[in-house]
Amino acid sequence: MKKRTTMNRDWIATARTLSEALPYLQRYTGAIVVIKFGGHAMGDAEAMDSFARDIVLMRQVGVNPVIVHGGGPMINEMLGKLGITSDFVRGKRVTDLATVEVVEMVLSGLINKRIVQAINMQGGRAVGLSGKDAGLMMCESDDPDLGFVGRPTEVNPEVLTQLFEAGMIPVVAPLGMGRDGETFNVNGDTAAGAIAAALKADRLLLLTDTAGVMNGAGEVLTALTADQIRDLTADGTIAGGMIPKTETALAALAAGVRAVVILDGRAANACLLELFTDHGAGSIIRLA
Repeated sequence: MKKRTTMNRDWIATARTLSEALPYLQRYTGAIVVIKFGGHAMGDAEAMDSFARDIVLMRQVGVNPVIVHGGGPMINEMLGKLGITSDFVRGKRVTDLATVEVVEMVLSGLINKRIVQAINMQGGRAVGLSGKDAGLMMCESDDPDLGFVGRPTEVNPEVLTQLFEAGMIPVVAPLGMGRDGETFNVNGDTAAGAIAAALKADRLLLLTDTAGVMNGAGEVLTALTADQIRDLTADGTIAGGMIPKTETALAALAAGVRAVVILDGRAANACLLELFTDHGAGSIIRLA
């Protein structure tokens, strides 16, 4: 009897959660949400399955998600297996022709198809592509010293909107093409921000391995404006690997993205918590 009572309570709590989510489900119907997926969750099978279920649920309730993924650790592993060494300039990898070929193989092949498969196994209809497909992302060299590392200069999102209309979930590897047909490796956060800007996305979610933007005491700042981000960067509170994420956020907001959220991709159902609950997750950044 006690077990049945506990189960009833669980069912009631589940029903209440669904009921409370209704305004948020209505709010995001038809919305475009770009999600940068990376970090710990990519290398953990259980976390990958949980992420895939969340994405399928989002699509089921009318959200148009776009997944942009990284893959640095897997690229490093493959380069090591092939005996390809890398030089670094100012902390960034020099990407020569041999390296960019491995990058494309790992990003567009192994990683992209692993994410596509995970989503499809959960009942979704995911399609894998890279920024080279249908001229999605045109690039220029970000720094001549770095070789084939690119900066997006033009994003043509028509292929993504066509996939939305067909009920598909795009999964994008962060590679771009140069004017002369070169392949460029693009930072995953940068690629996600550029795609979100071109789509005028409602949300850009940057999943990482930290809980969000933190103050000097290590507490997560749940809501920030662009000006506050600039001040926190100037005084050194935002430092290290968080700087390129917040720079991506500011660029996306300036280009018309409604809000950017930096959140912990290791947390279960992080995307659902952010979109469909009052509590949210991580740090949301708006222009003002």
